[in-house]
Amino acid sequence: MTSDGLTPTAWRKSSYSGSNGGNCVEIGLGIPDTVPVRDSKNPTGPILTFPRNSWHDFLTALKNGEITHP
Repeated sequence: MTSDGLTPTAWRKSSYSGSNGGNCVEIGLGIPDTVPVRDSKNPTGPILTFPRNSWHDFLTALKNGEITHP
């Protein structure tokens, strides 16, 4: 359940998450205008929530190379 009491209908793991137990991110589906995000290795741990448009802007910036990781 997210911090605002909403429960995603399902979780989807990032296509970039491998099977090697590394950095795995899942997003929650089924909540209008909100994207819940969690660590798939800790499904009962904290959930971050983002406005859908902000999440879209974040992914676009990643795809365009505007954001990089070390």
